[in-house]
Amino acid sequence: MHLADFVAGSVGGAFGVAVGYPLDTVKVRMQTQARDTGVWECVRRTCRTEGVSGFYRGMSMPLSTVSISSSLVFGTYRNVLHLLHELRHRSAADPHHKADIFLSGFAGGVAQVLVMSPADMVKVRLQCQSDPPDSRPRYRGPLHCLLRIARDEGLLGLYKGSAALALRDGPSFATYFLTYTSICDLLRSADGRQTAVVPGWTVVLLAGGVSGMCGWAVGTPMDVIKARLQVSGVSGRRYRGFFHCVSHSVRSEGLAVLFRGLTVNCIRAFPVNMSVFAMYELVVRFLRSAS
Repeated sequence: MHLADFVAGSVGGAFGVAVGYPLDTVKVRMQTQARDTGVWECVRRTCRTEGVSGFYRGMSMPLSTVSISSSLVFGTYRNVLHLLHELRHRSAADPHHKADIFLSGFAGGVAQVLVMSPADMVKVRLQCQSDPPDSRPRYRGPLHCLLRIARDEGLLGLYKGSAALALRDGPSFATYFLTYTSICDLLRSADGRQTAVVPGWTVVLLAGGVSGMCGWAVGTPMDVIKARLQVSGVSGRRYRGFFHCVSHSVRSEGLAVLFRGLTVNCIRAFPVNMSVFAMYELVVRFLRSAS
């Protein structure tokens, strides 16, 4: 088992959350609140009514769980990829098959849903909570939010939108890892170093940033549906389920609603995933050289 990938994924994921959380808050509010349809409109409203701290609502929950979820993503990806490589009876020196990379990324994305869903639910609820300063907030913090959802909506309430989350993260991480590997291979080839064991840092940074943007380009439609299901009933709109949310959103706001927040996702994805892969490669190389 590639334990180094679990550890490196954990560190890289936590670093990525710290870098990209403010823009994530803007993205979630645009997707779930009709009043904020533009990036700058949402930023100005948040600054005016809540101050800078409004961009960091609910950050402690994903920051405390992202180590586990990112560890699962990267660890599952690397171990499934290794298994598929062996099933093809290929030697360690042979390049990985592109279909294996795609399937391994898909498996990694789906694997994290059990851990990610409750934490993501709390994050979205707190991000969408923008009560006036003088009123009593519905949720006083991450733990209170978690317990209240479990009490009012049952334990299954913590997994509301998990189907959309799986449909977002499976294809998104499959695209993510495939794009990263393809760019690394392409740039190594162009540089005449096809036999290099690891990519250079410039390649890692560029490939990480671009792969993040491609992953979100694929995952944004399901990200919108997931966020809306998670705030169903709290935001004033109630959806009966996944298909009702999709049909109602498209019928009332047009097909473009499925790509709301795409610009923010792509702007955020480049520096965040550039940081994630840089930290991941740094940690995994250190651990493997130490062992």
